[in-house]
Amino acid sequence: MKKITLMVLIAVLALSAVPPHYADAQESKVRIDGAGASFAFPLIDLWRVKYVEDVKPNIELNYQSIGSGGGVKQHIEKTVNFAASDVPLRDSEYKLAPGTITIPAMIGAISIIYNVPGLDSGVKITSDALCKMNLHKMSWNDPMIADANPDLDLPDDVIIPVHRADGSGTTFAFTKYLTKVCPEWDEKIGAGKSIPWPTGVGAPGNEGVAGTISTTPNSIGYVTLAYAFQNDLTAAAIENGDSTNFVLPTLETASNASKDIAPTLPKAWESWRNVDLLVAPGEDAYPITSFSYIILHPEQKGSVDNFNHAVEVIDLVAWMITDGQEYNADLLYVPVDTAITNIGLEGLAKITYDGKQVYDGPTSIAVEPEPATTSIPSWVREIFKLYGDGLITDNELINAIQFLISKGIINIT
Repeated sequence: MKKITLMVLIAVLALSAVPPHYADAQESKVRIDGAGASFAFPLIDLWRVKYVEDVKPNIELNYQSIGSGGGVKQHIEKTVNFAASDVPLRDSEYKLAPGTITIPAMIGAISIIYNVPGLDSGVKITSDALCKMNLHKMSWNDPMIADANPDLDLPDDVIIPVHRADGSGTTFAFTKYLTKVCPEWDEKIGAGKSIPWPTGVGAPGNEGVAGTISTTPNSIGYVTLAYAFQNDLTAAAIENGDSTNFVLPTLETASNASKDIAPTLPKAWESWRNVDLLVAPGEDAYPITSFSYIILHPEQKGSVDNFNHAVEVIDLVAWMITDGQEYNADLLYVPVDTAITNIGLEGLAKITYDGKQVYDGPTSIAVEPEPATTSIPSWVREIFKLYGDGLITDNELINAIQFLISKGIINIT
């Protein structure tokens, strides 16, 4: 958590200078329409409030939480100024919107939430159990769950899976996770924004899934962590990618899943089809973690009213991935690190309106090195503690220091 706080602080300090367009904004009201992922909605709505309060009071941001599938459709049809999606464009979609600029704007954990009377916390779920309950009829006291929870009194009630009824990037990430951990799911169902669910009940949006689970005993389903938190729903600890631990979805465990990912990512104007953060290695890495993206046309003419409108849209997105990252952690989204921000800024610099470059703000932010840390072995600490307590002599301490020097643990210049 300290690392995330430091990253946010560095970003805020480094980005204190705003792009030129921020200061030159006209005061007449400008409406910006966006649509797409419900995964991203809580943060986009907070960004809307903060941007109007602190940056441009003349902006009216209207974002419709209709799911990634709907957002991609409106992006292709150019009926919105920007879209949000938790899943990168498929090849067929990319052909319909060539050169789409894909900008990672947040990282979030997809929580597996449940409503079991008498079980307020503590349920651990293996990847095999999560697969089985979404493929077949299964009870809460099934051995697949009971063996991982020997201290819990699990009921014999049938599990009711709740899933998205609309085209959803959250569904895509969850089902892609299942394809990675469950060969039967991969063979029979596969991954998609909308799939033929073999069991359970559907609800629209993260909001609908959270609401259905909160009112349906013995139910379980998937929502982004922000919705679980806002609706006071209980999340299960999920078996990690290494099968060595059960990990709860938190800001820190989602951050662990995205660690060191930046050098492997494509450019913003390239295809992101093969990018995901699922089943990341690491004892404390949450295995169902996902990017959420802002997507934009590289040529804005046709998706905005005029050049000035394009400027407002692109400046808003630039703020989201720079200064706006300050607010991610408030809603349990991981801020993207500076190297990923730079991918987005470079992408924004490629955007034009009728051939004229739209964005003239910074295209890269200096990546601050992390402060060096020193790890002192516990046995070294113990030696000095013994000396401080008078339990070893001066000569014994000197001999210990000479040993540390000979082993390169202490360097003398």
